[in-house]
Amino acid sequence: MEQIFETLREIGDDFVQNTGLAIVRAVAFLVLGLVVIRIVQIIARSATLRTSKLDKSASTFVISLITVVLYVALAIVVVSSLGFSTAGIIAAFSAVALAVALALKDSLASLANGVIIIFTKPFKKGDYIAIGGMEGLVQDIRLFNTKILTYSNETIIVPNSEVLGSKLVNYSDMPLRRVVIEVPVPYAADIDEVKALLLESVTGYKYVVETPAPQVVLADFGEDTLKFSVRAWGTTNKYWDLYFDLREIIMKALEAHGIEKPYSQLEVRLRRSSDGEDGV
Repeated sequence: MEQIFETLREIGDDFVQNTGLAIVRAVAFLVLGLVVIRIVQIIARSATLRTSKLDKSASTFVISLITVVLYVALAIVVVSSLGFSTAGIIAAFSAVALAVALALKDSLASLANGVIIIFTKPFKKGDYIAIGGMEGLVQDIRLFNTKILTYSNETIIVPNSEVLGSKLVNYSDMPLRRVVIEVPVPYAADIDEVKALLLESVTGYKYVVETPAPQVVLADFGEDTLKFSVRAWGTTNKYWDLYFDLREIIMKALEAHGIEKPYSQLEVRLRRSSDGEDGV
């Protein structure tokens, strides 16, 4: 009986001195590590929000990346404190990471492009952009995709790998945009009079800026019409208001001065055939 108790005592002492101590040490590292991670997250969030070089998307990515790295480091420390080989842990983690990378190579490509978009900033939230024939307002820039909202209230989710792989037009990048409206008039109209009328109709409109000044040019000679081009500059956020308002203003100005919109004409001539019948 005494031998049994002695054996149990030895087992208990061994557990306390070795396994038990390792468990206590691992738990202590875990708790301490979680506290440290929380503190680092708070500091990183505060630092990224204070800087003007990073927008919200970039700040979120930086904090997420720091958090992932810290959790991986904490896992390695906790497991190694239990007596496992650190080299084996790193090798196993590398093998798993490689397998995941091969399985998710397309997603990782979108992730890499998402990082590039966040830090190079070809566009930002609220910009009006066109990507591969799709146009809309940028609603959100995520790590794997970009969310676009069309003016018809349709949501488009574009993978970031396609965003950087396609032609990208950012209509909101510059503070000013030029509105160009083609105006056809009959050949009988006086060129100088039409130019002065069109220029007067758009100059001074509330959405037209003074510099660069509006301009009217004779752009082309059509088969049935003279084609004038009215060019006016306005702020980017008022582009569509300016575009549609100027179309209406120009149309009313032409009507008020008796200049009608030309229509395509087909000239038909009648000729008399040798047998006396009329023909076309």
